[in-house]
Formats: sequence, C-alpha cells, structure tokens
Amino acid sequence: MKSPVVESIEYLAFAFLVWLARMLSFRMAGKVGRLLGSTGYYIINYRKKITLDNLAHSFPDLTEKERRSIAAGAYKSYGTVLVEGLWAGGQTKEELLKTCRFVNPEVMRKHLCNPHGLIFLSGHFGNWEFLASAFSLLLGQPISIIAQHQRNKRIDATLEAIRSRWGCKMIPMGISTREVFRTLQEGKVVAMLGDQSGPKEAVFINFFSRPAATHRGPAAFSLKSGTPIVMLFFVRQKDGVYDIHFEEVDRTGLDGYTEENVIELTRRHTAILEKYIRMYPEYWLWMHKRWKHTEYYESTLPTEQEA
Repeated sequence: MKSPVVESIEYLAFAFLVWLARMLSFRMAGKVGRLLGSTGYYIINYRKKITLDNLAHSFPDLTEKERRSIAAGAYKSYGTVLVEGLWAGGQTKEELLKTCRFVNPEVMRKHLCNPHGLIFLSGHFGNWEFLASAFSLLLGQPISIIAQHQRNKRIDATLEAIRSRWGCKMIPMGISTREVFRTLQEGKVVAMLGDQSGPKEAVFINFFSRPAATHRGPAAFSLKSGTPIVMLFFVRQKDGVYDIHFEEVDRTGLDGYTEENVIELTRRHTAILEKYIRMYPEYWLWMHKRWKHTEYYESTLPTEQEA
C-alpha cells in the first residue's frame, strides 16, 4: 500500500497532465501523447522487458528490429490514449464528434433495440478511453461500462468524472455481475474490455499460440442473457481521427449456458481480437502481463507418461 505522500505526488502529477491536456487541440494532444509514450519506452523503460518478451513469443518470425519498432509504436499509442482521454474530459460535444467515425455501423445498429440488450466488447486497443465520450455520443445514447478502479482514489474519482460526463454509467469490475444482468434485461447496452489476464481459475484460450487466462464474463453474460456480442476497434488514421470497426461474434450452435459453450464463445471473440492486433500490432497494450499464468496452466497438464 502506497503512503499518502506518494499518492499525493501521483495525483499532483496527474492533475497537471489533466490541465495540460485540456489546453491542447486534439491534434496537439496526440503529439504530446506520442512524446510521452516515447519517453516511457526510450528513457524510463517502463515494462520494456515484458513488452519485448510478449512480442518475441507472439511474432517469432519478425526480426528484433521489427519487434522493437512495434514496441515503440505501442508505447506511443498508449501515451496518446492517456492524453487524448484526459483531453476529452474538457471538450464540447461538437469537438468530440470530430474525433471518431463509424466504418460499418449496420453490424451493431440492428441489435440496438434487442430486448436482451447488447454487449460491446473490445480490448486495450486504439483509444478505448473514447468509449465513454466520442463513441457514446456517436451512438446517440449513454452506455454502461465495466471499469476497474484505480488504486489512487483521487485519480480514480477524476477518471470516473471524465468517463461519466456524457451520461455513461461506470460499473465497478468485481461487483458487476448482478448490475450487468439487470442492465441487459432492460434492453440496454453494456461495454467492456476483455483482453486483460484473468485469474488462474479463468478459461485458458490460445492467444497468439499460447494459452492465456481469459475472463469468462463476456461469454457468460451473452449465453445467460441471450445477448449478442459486437466487438469494436478504434483504428487511428493519418488525420488523427479514429475509424471504429465493428464485428459481431458468431454464436451459431451455442444455445444455452454450458461450460463448453462458454469456452467456445470465449475462443471466438479472442480470435477476433487477435486478428485485429495482427493487423495493427502497435495499437495493443503489449506491456500488460497477458500470459502470466501460462506456465502455471501448462504445469497442470498431464505429461505423456500420465496421459
């Protein structure tokens, strides 16, 4: 647990970044974000070893130079997400609507009136912080978003204020199950990120050819509620605007809530995420310990002699 002094210093640095971000134009916020990300990669070396190790396992056919280029791009992307997300907290509706555009909205619009609601699923890909601002404004309705609390309570309160500014409801991760089911039963929209490592008890799904502990929540919510899952991905263009791509997760043959169906639906949405990461690898959060339980899982598998 961090001391109050350390938390206060963290908050002051964060508050300065919030102030700075809101003084910038959208284009300049992106530039400052990329500079911040480059600082994290080249100077601070924040989780650099983890990032390069993840890339080495995921793209073994690439050269070291190519993987380092992806890593540097991922840090720039993360810095951009941070600064642009804070920038969004002080902008008008008109300014925010200029930052994103839908590419294939017909994929998800047919489900917006579904009596069982709709699950939007994404990952830490592109600018996920725009889910609560630009995306919900483009959608034309507020959404409920499952979000993880920050350990620093003052930073957490600031982020929640930014994310809920346009009417979106934050559902805390960990105590969200009942609230999510209630929201879906009311025919409303729930958004969540499903790409971070789950606990050892999670479903293990092959992700970049390695078993990764994956949260069962998205599949469980969908199967129990009869709710479709539409994945969305923010892809930044040369003009700085994000194209939002949608892809529905195929639920064919998965009738009812069973363990086998949960595993299969989780495998299907994980495969879509991997497809987009392979297309735009610099947009994903490679510094996350996504495969931290892989060794544990492999140790539980029967050996050839036991099999």
